[in-house]
Formats: sequence, structure tokens, C-alpha cells
Amino acid sequence: MSGHLEVAVRESAALGEGPTWDPATGRLIWVDILGSRVHTHTPADDRRTVMSTEQHVGAAKPCADGGLVVNLRDGVGRYGPDGTFTWLLRDPVPGRRGNDAAVAPDGALWAGSMRYDEAPGGGNLVRLAPDGTAREVLPAVTVGNGMGWSPDGSLMYVIDSPTLRVDVCRANADLATNRRTFATVEPGAGFPDGLTVDADGCVWVALWDGGQLRRYTPRGRLDRVVTLPVRRPTACAFGGPGLRDLYITTARTGLPRPHPLSGSLLVLCDAGQGLPGTPFGG
Repeated sequence: MSGHLEVAVRESAALGEGPTWDPATGRLIWVDILGSRVHTHTPADDRRTVMSTEQHVGAAKPCADGGLVVNLRDGVGRYGPDGTFTWLLRDPVPGRRGNDAAVAPDGALWAGSMRYDEAPGGGNLVRLAPDGTAREVLPAVTVGNGMGWSPDGSLMYVIDSPTLRVDVCRANADLATNRRTFATVEPGAGFPDGLTVDADGCVWVALWDGGQLRRYTPRGRLDRVVTLPVRRPTACAFGGPGLRDLYITTARTGLPRPHPLSGSLLVLCDAGQGLPGTPFGG
């Protein structure tokens, strides 16, 4: 049934985040940030794996050679296909951790960070090129969250959750000076968290504390709302056969009485048409 919500993986993740479809393996990769775990789920045979990391892990994305690039507490690291770990960018700051990340169409990793106490401007957004060159793109981010690109790669969307905005700019523009508001979430409706862009150029946004997914047209008009049973959805990504299913990560941290599905991986079946992702080129 189109738009039917199911449980892909029943789990009690403290802070599930960052769903990413890996077409090379036919599996969905996601993380439990505070549990320091990278999860995978293969829909074809319902196979699961769980890998522990030595630090809180904000995101995990596939690499072109089959490894994983991870946004950790102290910077960005990489697990090779054989499991060997190396640091790509080590920048430890007391009280700060890596948060959401995304791979651009050119194979570069964009990695956000935030302070544990969510102090305003305590995080940043860094671009890590496939050749290892790192550049701080935004120096003062509070909760660096969802990132994505339009189908033609010309536009980049980015979220700093407390602003209640989804911002957009030309993909190669200076984010610090050229962003404009794409969509705004009304106060009290939740905070924009992770996002994904579909093949029609629509932007899907998870609302933390709002219990919803929202889809905005390329012009920024809200045209679809999906109400979820959990209060804290965190991010979404298309995956599965033909990239038709929308996977949703969720959290239970900070909730005195979380819903039984809080912390699970949900899936909205046949929700639309996703875009093929790009592996990290480094």
C-alpha cells in the first residue's frame, strides 16, 4: 500500500540518526549517536549488523571502496573495508561532538557539529574533499543538521535546527553570506532535523518534537504532512528496491515515557521516488 508505515527494525536506540541507502550492498546504514553504534539493515533478507564505535557517532556514510566514513566526537574518521580505522580530520573540542553529515554529488563529505549543551554557535560545518582537504564552511552553527542537494546538484539545503528554518543556496556559494530561507517551521510544531531530497526536487524534513515528516515543493510550499506515532523522528532517506521506500530514524532520549517504537527504524513504503546517493570519494 502506498504510504503505509511499517517498522523496519524494532530497536531502542537512544538517538537514532542519519539513514543512508548503500546501493552497492543493498542495505540501509544508520547510527545511534549516543549509543556509539552503526547499524545496518538489509531489507531483502532482513539481515542486521551492529558495529560499536569508540566515540559518539553522528553519521556514517558509505565510501567508494566499500568502507565507511564516520562523523565522530573528535572529528571525521574512516573504517576501511577490512575494518581498519584512520582519522581523516581530527579536531577535538571539549564539549563538542559530530552530528549529521552528508555526501555531496562531487563525493565530498559535509560534516556538522554541535555542543552537547547546545550552546548557540558552538558547532560548525566542515567540507572534507575526497583528497583530504578540509575547509570550515560555517564557523558558528548551533545544531548542524540536515543537508541535501537538488536533483541537478545546483542547490544545497541546510538546517541549523534552533532557527526553525530550512535554508538554501547555490551549491558552490559561500554559505555564510548567500543562504536564504527556503521554508520555516512555525513555533511549537517541532524543530527541523534531518532532510532528504526526492527525484521531483521536493524536500522531506523530519520534525524533532513534532512527530511529523513534512514535504516541501521546490518552491518551498508545504504539500504533504505524514504524522508519525513517535515524538522524535530525526531524519529520513529513500532506499529499498527502486529507491521508493522512505526510511525514518527516531530517538527516545530525553523522553520520560517514550512511545514503544521510539528508537526504532521506521519505513514509509512507496512514499515517492528517491535520488541515487553518492559515496564518499576519500
